[in-house]
Amino acid sequence: MILSLGVKLNMKLNTLLMNITNNANESIHHIDIEGISTNSSSVRPNELFVAIPGYSVDGHAFIEDAIKAGASVVVGEKDLKGLTVPYIRVSNSRFALAKMACQFYETPSKKRIIVGITGTNGKTTTSFMLKHILESSGRTCSLFGSVMNIVNGQVSPAVNTTLGALELQRQLALSKDEIIIIEVSSHGLSQYRVGGMEFDYCLFTNLDHDHLDYHRDMEEYFSVKASLFDQLKPDGKAIINHYNSWGMKLADRLKLNGCNIYTLGEERYCDLRIDKFISEEINSAVVLEQNKSVRLKLNILGKHNIFNASMAYLTGRELGLESSKIIHALEKLRGVPGRFEVMQHPKGATIVIDYAHTPDALYHCLQTAKEKGAERIFHIFGFRGNRDTEKRREMVSISQEMSDASILTLDDLNGISYEDMEKDLHKLNLQQKGFVIPDRTMAIKCAWDQVDEGDWVFITGKGSEAYQQQYHLPTASDKETVQYLSQ
Repeated sequence: MILSLGVKLNMKLNTLLMNITNNANESIHHIDIEGISTNSSSVRPNELFVAIPGYSVDGHAFIEDAIKAGASVVVGEKDLKGLTVPYIRVSNSRFALAKMACQFYETPSKKRIIVGITGTNGKTTTSFMLKHILESSGRTCSLFGSVMNIVNGQVSPAVNTTLGALELQRQLALSKDEIIIIEVSSHGLSQYRVGGMEFDYCLFTNLDHDHLDYHRDMEEYFSVKASLFDQLKPDGKAIINHYNSWGMKLADRLKLNGCNIYTLGEERYCDLRIDKFISEEINSAVVLEQNKSVRLKLNILGKHNIFNASMAYLTGRELGLESSKIIHALEKLRGVPGRFEVMQHPKGATIVIDYAHTPDALYHCLQTAKEKGAERIFHIFGFRGNRDTEKRREMVSISQEMSDASILTLDDLNGISYEDMEKDLHKLNLQQKGFVIPDRTMAIKCAWDQVDEGDWVFITGKGSEAYQQQYHLPTASDKETVQYLSQ
């Protein structure tokens, strides 16, 4: 496997399998492994192939293809005999992959300051804020998240919130940056994408109803999120939003383990407290740090972003940065792609594109417009196919209560037919304050054509993500649609 500058990596099999299994025959320990792959179509000679049972495709079905392509060793979960190359059986292929990837790339997390951010809402904004704070203080940062990945100043598009274990370790090995910031999703944790890593700082932003198509219930969802903190280094620090009840529960759990905990909350013992929001400013608040007043001022709207900024501030302080430098950096940050991204309508209306896809996130978005004196609020949103359906009615209820018109439209179909999703949207019974326009671009145009000065339009659910299906207007994202309409 080739890294930058043409450096070829290889490792003896017994070293690669360290801390994974003791069952490998000693006769194969000497085999040189030049790479690891989970995709049979991209296997190269002398690589190790890991067969992973996926949700739609089982990697074990492609073992023979991998061997024909040159795989010299196969790792999998099934009891298989008669392969022409050594086969090593493990209890969990995903976890084994993560551990081997760390080992193959010489455990990069031990050579860098690693910050992991988890929670339902706020991960992306907090990560961008923290990156901006650190870079404004002269520190270099890599960022892995749901909007983009940035390594050594080079930007690449994100596929998942958390990269797969193999690619993540490869990117970490490539990074020359001092600090690595990683958004860690519950899917990423349950699929061991950060398995084998150690973190210097773990942040918990909040927990809200989401992903219950994947997790059994909120307790399981919480437990998966909380598992990130088991990967803190011995001197690592947990930074937790105590304003969220799940954050309080997490802090109580970590105290029993003797973890170093730093909290944002309303209790006097919290390390940072939000004292008051200042409504006459664009977005400002006074926070108390050990009873010393600190003024935070943002160019990003929304009280929820004060919480995100406070988490970034507290992390920056624990990283040893001066308070004044953090405050200055936060004030200079212009925004985050697809996160409360504000655009202007020619008539003077405000257009907001946001990733909000949970009840709590919707509430905070729409509440911001009310606090800013919106004349009318138009809300355009949809639901992803084959995803958590239990939150839909609550989200519709919030939208109808807080907006003047709710327009339900398509989001990613994810295998659901156009017709079935349209039926599901109509079943949500919007009554007099809303209607269904399946074509997302035409739903946006409908609101665009109706607004006047002082109105607000929220387009939520996708943020900066590209559309997965074609619509009537020749655009590929919500932002492109707004730009097209403004021409």
